[in-house]
Amino acid sequence: MPLFREKRESDFSLDKIDTFDQSTRTTLRYIRPLLDTAKVWRSRKKSMLVYRLFLFCLITSVGIASARADDAAATESTQKAKAAATTDPVITFDWVHVDGPYIAMTFDDGPSAKLTPKLLELLASHHIKATFFLIGQNVAENPEIVTREVREGHEIANHSWSHPNLAKMSDDGVRGQLQKTEDAIRSASGNRPALLRPPYGSITARQKKWINQEFGYKIVLWDVDPLDWRRPGPNVVCNRILKNTRAGSIVLAHDIHPGTIEAMPCVLNQLEAKGFKFVTVS
Repeated sequence: MPLFREKRESDFSLDKIDTFDQSTRTTLRYIRPLLDTAKVWRSRKKSMLVYRLFLFCLITSVGIASARADDAAATESTQKAKAAATTDPVITFDWVHVDGPYIAMTFDDGPSAKLTPKLLELLASHHIKATFFLIGQNVAENPEIVTREVREGHEIANHSWSHPNLAKMSDDGVRGQLQKTEDAIRSASGNRPALLRPPYGSITARQKKWINQEFGYKIVLWDVDPLDWRRPGPNVVCNRILKNTRAGSIVLAHDIHPGTIEAMPCVLNQLEAKGFKFVTVS
């Protein structure tokens, strides 16, 4: 028996080829509809892409038109604000309008016979000028301290006669508080104050206008308040001021509390170390 079986012609018969061709034809018959479906799908896909492109262009055009409208409205609003500022000048300030790392230290409720001189010595050693908002009663009791404040280059301003809530007072009552304090300041220093800080920061918009018209005062508030009047301790006062002070800040403090005076060496040293420079509010 031979080791290798000879190939026979029947293994590759024409019948098998015919059978293969028939299978191929059958397969193609089923595939052709699928190919036709794919062509339709590609056509639809192109249509969808065109539709999406159209929507994108439409939305973009609307967005650009809307942005231009917003820009026009913002420009118009800015122009109106500038016009309003020209006819209605700013009366109230809570930060100093200067370029650079400048801040204003302000002290309320003095002068104190015991504490204010200590503060003045410290400010002089740092060559710092501050703004003092004075209580009229304390001015009348300590006129020599007011004289010293002016002589050493500090700014003095009105803080009312007895520290009432001006917003709850009549116009005549407010007028009396301010005029009496102004008279005391002029008597002690020869200078007329140009600034007012209402006690507690409490004042109505209407009061601001008539006070500005009658006394010429600008209203000065603040943007840094360490709440030193609660006497939280020197370290807390220092840390609060350092944490919140920025260029242009008006820092509120009180030269009638021992803890505030004790905090000032830390405050001034650290603020100077941060690169801040000191100005009066005006």
